[in-house]
Amino acid sequence: MSNESDHLVQIDLTPEYKRNLRELSKKYRQIRLDTQPVIEQIQAGNFIGDRIPGMGEDYIILKVRVKNSNIQKGKSAGYRMIYQVESPSIVLLLTIYSKSDRTDISLNEICSIIAEFDENE
Repeated sequence: MSNESDHLVQIDLTPEYKRNLRELSKKYRQIRLDTQPVIEQIQAGNFIGDRIPGMGEDYIILKVRVKNSNIQKGKSAGYRMIYQVESPSIVLLLTIYSKSDRTDISLNEICSIIAEFDENE
């Protein structure tokens, strides 16, 4: 019998993601609980969210809406998690931000987060 955990997608976190999560968790106590179901889906190989266009064919970058249960406004005012599918078994969480703090993230920012992570690897 095969063990299901053998097939879990490995998830890495960029320093940027860790920093943002730490900052957001000071303001939004539930953020780890809110993001957990999304992380579990990604670990199960269900790459949810919308692909961010303009990153080239080699990069599969997705943006997921995550509900912020600390504010009663639904997903549109929640968090955005940006992640990169490096392979079918490895995902890199690039960054997370609150939609109420900032509207969007630029392609340049995403590229520099990836570059910063690659330098530190």
